[in-house]
Amino acid sequence: MSRPPVLCVGILVADVFVPPLERLPAAGELLATDDFLLQPGGCAANTAIALGKLGVRAAVCGRVGGDLLGDFVERDLRAREIDTSGVRRTEGYGTSKTVIIPVAGEDRRFIHTFGANAALTAGDIEPAALGAAEVVYIGGYLILPSLREGELAERLREARARGTRIVLDVAVPVGQELPADAASLLLPLADYFVPNLDEARALTGESDPRRQAERFLEHGANTVAIKLGERGAYVRSGETAFEVLAPPVEVVEPSGAGDAFAAGLMVGILEGWELERSVRFASVIGGSACTALGCWAGVFTRAQAEAFLAAHPDA
Repeated sequence: MSRPPVLCVGILVADVFVPPLERLPAAGELLATDDFLLQPGGCAANTAIALGKLGVRAAVCGRVGGDLLGDFVERDLRAREIDTSGVRRTEGYGTSKTVIIPVAGEDRRFIHTFGANAALTAGDIEPAALGAAEVVYIGGYLILPSLREGELAERLREARARGTRIVLDVAVPVGQELPADAASLLLPLADYFVPNLDEARALTGESDPRRQAERFLEHGANTVAIKLGERGAYVRSGETAFEVLAPPVEVVEPSGAGDAFAAGLMVGILEGWELERSVRFASVIGGSACTALGCWAGVFTRAQAEAFLAAHPDA
């Protein structure tokens, strides 16, 4: 079988979702819930799984530990027909784990151990997978300490020289501010830069997505799509700028929406759609991730997405 057209590089996690709670337990209290949800997560896995639901084959490059949860993550991805030849087992590290605790009327709470993601390097990106990819997605950049900018930029230059399109996403811990040049080598190499509003604020010091996008373009970015959560997305490419509204969906839990947005965007890239159509589709796919517990259980299939768009022409 030929190599998949999309390569997803970045964070791999074993996610444990607690069902939505009415309240947090008091100290010492046992609060009974429905069954917990255990699933592979992290931006690389979430995006690859969402792509699969949309009918696009993907490969994953990332690190897991030499433990049972590493077995689980790799086995589950393979069962979904995702190419896991780029998943490295890392002795001496545990597989990254996150416990997600949603509480009614409040934002989610996260308990996280970074684990084997700390060992991911640009050298882990297989030349064969990189050479075969029509689109490369980089997720979680800026919190992967061994994924060094210069080394990654060199690999992405090789890919772009062959016509590969690059989609770059970042992750920034809450409350952290970064210098505007934190990704200065990568922005000119990324065909699409897709931070959320908080990440864009941390990188630019700006609160207005229009000013954020302007700053990114000043640093060499090509197309910027800033994810605004329930407000939708703001897009700037050259002199073209527009907003896309968030789709009208019933939100159960919003984890994974940004990764699903990236997957939807890459469908448009692969199929040669014009930018606004691609972003509108991406917004619908991102919104669909919010309709079920977990990062990707609610993500629409291609048929569901097209039916939703037909029923909501203004979405």
